[in-house]
Amino acid sequence: MLVPLTRKKFEQLIPLIATGSQYQYYAGKFANFLQRLLISVIAMALILLGEVLLRLEFGPITFLVGVMGAFFWLWYPVFQASIRNAKCRRYKYSGFFRGRIIDWWITDQLMGKQETVNNKGELVIVENREKRINLEIGDNTGFAVELQAPLRNAHKVIARGQIAEMIVMSNSSDLSSIQEFSDVYIPSHDLWVNDYPYVRRDFFNEVSRRLRKKQPETPRRRRPRVEP
Repeated sequence: MLVPLTRKKFEQLIPLIATGSQYQYYAGKFANFLQRLLISVIAMALILLGEVLLRLEFGPITFLVGVMGAFFWLWYPVFQASIRNAKCRRYKYSGFFRGRIIDWWITDQLMGKQETVNNKGELVIVENREKRINLEIGDNTGFAVELQAPLRNAHKVIARGQIAEMIVMSNSSDLSSIQEFSDVYIPSHDLWVNDYPYVRRDFFNEVSRRLRKKQPETPRRRRPRVEP
């Protein structure tokens, strides 16, 4: 099932300014916070150096730059999330998609490499790998998408045939071509599967409940894809 959404509803679902969960996503771990804090300290040190040693005169623009530098640790995750949201909001049309999980599988993805030295003085390359869950979601029209996200313990309840919902985005007015889609919601377990939390969940759940009342789905069987 694919139901077109109004522009107003779409902009409620994909906010312009970062939500709390989106801020947490880009805030990262404590090491990321320390990196941003260090940049703020360096920015303030440069401002003070220019004022004390170089005797520069500071106007409103310099003051504003100083404030932004001092609070870089706070606002930069908001900026990153807002930029990502804006990339979604550039699509002209959107829809609410409800399908079923056709298949799921686990992969081991290389996230990066790090060079280090062992106790023998030899150069060793350490691979940073992450287990990720892959979902194939589709409906009886033949439309299907694949989503990948970091594997979590909560994903143990995922099974083939479960209803899955998401927001899809397109530049085609009839949604015949989908360019982007959001995180996936599995209502039977109140479970979100995602790498980045695109949607405002309160608005999403409201749309989901409303459409579920209007057009309830009946279970149907579908042959699962066989993994190679």
